[in-house]
Amino acid sequence: MAFKIKICSFNMRCPSKGDGINFFPNRTNRILEFIRNEDPDIIGFQEAADMSREWLSETLTDYTVVGCGRDEDLHGESTVIAYRTKDFNMLFAETFWLSSAPSVAGSRYGADQSIYPRVATAAILRAKGAKKQFLFINTHLDHLGSAARMYGSIQLLQYIDRMNMPFVLTGDMNALPDAPEIKVITNCEYRKISDITCLLGGTFHNYGRKETNDKIDYIFSDMPTSAEEAYIVEDIPVDGVYISDHFPIIGFVTVE
Repeated sequence: MAFKIKICSFNMRCPSKGDGINFFPNRTNRILEFIRNEDPDIIGFQEAADMSREWLSETLTDYTVVGCGRDEDLHGESTVIAYRTKDFNMLFAETFWLSSAPSVAGSRYGADQSIYPRVATAAILRAKGAKKQFLFINTHLDHLGSAARMYGSIQLLQYIDRMNMPFVLTGDMNALPDAPEIKVITNCEYRKISDITCLLGGTFHNYGRKETNDKIDYIFSDMPTSAEEAYIVEDIPVDGVYISDHFPIIGFVTVE
């Protein structure tokens, strides 16, 4: 039996008092409302700091939330995955660092990378009633270094190849669609990978302050999908409060 799975990628913006009215605690009701309205099967969250990760685990009672912080002590920002508990079995999960030592907490590439470590969280899931398992990965590439982003993209491709199963990759890639670090994924020579979100417009709006939004959030997969079904979740502020400084994005894949 085939199952269509609704995927969401969402940079929820780390808690920062400098955001003023859009400080994370003021946005929780809007975030929860959007999740309940969209009702995704699996969500890849970026910038889930300790406060927000704890809130997700306590609030999303229908979901299992997996992933840890990127710092040496496993605190700090994370790229957690939330999947609907009643609909999936999780066979394996891990967080690894985008570095030459992926199992070393807090490790990072040198070159032009920022001071911040970058991580990916991966889970092997099977939809209940389905025959095949699949790999779900969520990540957030570096905001400063194009070389660091390229290293990260290549490491993710190598990881996907090593795991050798159908996959979904969600993330804030901090790069536009024509950037080399994106093209290395979509033009992969040994695996047909689709950018499910290729027809979408900009996703980073900086709380409505950008005149032209940048498309830096993505859902990639080698599973059956249709880009025409993907969409951006609109974020019209309520009393000045946004869901985030990024639009959540939605796509669909089919598993058997």
